[in-house]
Amino acid sequence: MNPRDAVAEITGRQPVEVHRLGGGDTAAAFAVRLDDGTTVFAKTAPETMPGAVAAEAASLAWLAESDSVAVPAVHGHTERWLVTEHIPEAAPTPRAAERLGRELAALHAAGAPAFGAAPPGGPADAWIGLAPMRNEPCERWPSFYARHRVEPYLRRAVDAGLLGPDGAEVIGRVCADIDALAGPAEPPARLHGDLWSGNVHWGGQRAWLIDPAAHGGHRETDLAMLHLFGCPHLDRVLAAYQEVSPLAEGWADRIHLHQLFPLLVHTVLFGGGYAAQAVAAARNALRAR
Repeated sequence: MNPRDAVAEITGRQPVEVHRLGGGDTAAAFAVRLDDGTTVFAKTAPETMPGAVAAEAASLAWLAESDSVAVPAVHGHTERWLVTEHIPEAAPTPRAAERLGRELAALHAAGAPAFGAAPPGGPADAWIGLAPMRNEPCERWPSFYARHRVEPYLRRAVDAGLLGPDGAEVIGRVCADIDALAGPAEPPARLHGDLWSGNVHWGGQRAWLIDPAAHGGHRETDLAMLHLFGCPHLDRVLAAYQEVSPLAEGWADRIHLHQLFPLLVHTVLFGGGYAAQAVAAARNALRAR
């Protein structure tokens, strides 16, 4: 189905103009102007990612339900197509970054039923980028993180020959010592789940969160993702977050631990230097103990 037909089916309106916006790692994206003058955003997921659209729609709804962060409203979806509110892009500002920090604190405080809990109505087998991601509820964050976030991608990286035995041994030690590395216990937070800078969309007077892989997790994970690939005015984001919801002592030393998961995902998807970065993150996490 082409974007014109998909948007017409989902919205019940007639598209009059379609502009391709390109696509990220997973999908083609379009801005579609409807016959009532409204512009919507439409994206499609490949056939190789069953359940991806449903997972994203459920993630957006769960974040919106928290009444904390700004996310595009979902107009509807099919198995392959998602149509949401279109947010015109704007330049990031310090004030918008501070607002994002406060809103992230409120999102995390909204909580989740368990670590690894999927959004209501969302599938257990979800996606992060092009990689499958299993949402499996657990009582404790350390065991959830090791079993369902680090170890599956470690195995895939080793099996694909992307990570050698020495590097695998270092990352394996992180999983073995995860209880000592995890820091103070915290309740499950409601996470965006894939909060790299490309999924922070600046529009109007605030930041909008897009492309979530939402689940119950540790709040430091979202913040570590912002550190991984940079974020405009990150110092303002963090300062505002801390004012609302101070992070536990030693949080900065645990950034490498929380970055291990996305770095392994990138290793599996893209290879290159990400394996070395993952091993370096594991070494830094072990040194921070």
